[in-house]
Amino acid sequence: MNSSNLSYQFKTANVLIKLILVNVLVFLCFLIIPWIFKIDPGSAMRWFSLPSSLGEFILQPWSILTYAFLHAGFWHIFWNMLILYWFGSLVLNIFQEKRFLTIYLLGAIAGGALFILTYNLFPVFEDVKGAAVLVGASAAVRAIMIFIATYSPNTEVRVIFFNVKLWHIAVFVLLSDLIQMPSSANAGGLVAHLGGAIFGYIYGRQLLKGNDIGEGWERLSDSVVSIFKKKEKASNMKTVYRNANSASKSTKGGPKPSKTEQQRKIDTILDKISKSGYDSLSKSEKDFLFKAGKDS
Repeated sequence: MNSSNLSYQFKTANVLIKLILVNVLVFLCFLIIPWIFKIDPGSAMRWFSLPSSLGEFILQPWSILTYAFLHAGFWHIFWNMLILYWFGSLVLNIFQEKRFLTIYLLGAIAGGALFILTYNLFPVFEDVKGAAVLVGASAAVRAIMIFIATYSPNTEVRVIFFNVKLWHIAVFVLLSDLIQMPSSANAGGLVAHLGGAIFGYIYGRQLLKGNDIGEGWERLSDSVVSIFKKKEKASNMKTVYRNANSASKSTKGGPKPSKTEQQRKIDTILDKISKSGYDSLSKSEKDFLFKAGKDS
């Protein structure tokens, strides 16, 4: 399978699969690259991990999101991605990908924010505040889990040999985190879990009331995505036009050939873009245009 096919398959995968792949690729990069260049893995991850010290966080504010794509070991990422797949699939059965991504990212931010607040406000964390850092997608995964359990609490899922309602799973997970917190060496991680869970619960409850608290974030995301879509559209259009012009020049001086079915379809799509914009295309039309650009 060539790189073009891999790129195409990634582009057409749903957002859940993309998130899992990104997490796995980042994990492998921070596993292999430090080994190749003989760099301490902890030092390599430090600038992307979320520090508990407020002063350090101010110097690396991007870490409020990047920490959620780092993992401390195989089992850490394995369980996070497995749980994300289970509950993320339930969310995507009801909601659009945009909302799923909003819950995931804002859940990560909420978990990170609570982590920093607790380490800087509560005396119990005073001795470890400067040394503790946060990594892992657990807060984002908790947000997804608790959101769907709040929005659709009586939905049943199969667990081994019997069915369990989503709200039963949510209560069990939350109680497990709270019970472990006082004695766990990973108290900071459990605090982040709680932050993600609180956000997921609030989002779910508000959505049931008709209030979308993630709407502002989605508008911001749309603005960012539209920039990249315009660049992609321009690139694809240039490639298609260049291909058409090359074909025209190669037949100069001879009889004008009739248009192929593919070229007619390309022209129709380009006309639609010029009239209504790239976003007016259907998924199949975007896929066709993407393939046409890659095949040239």
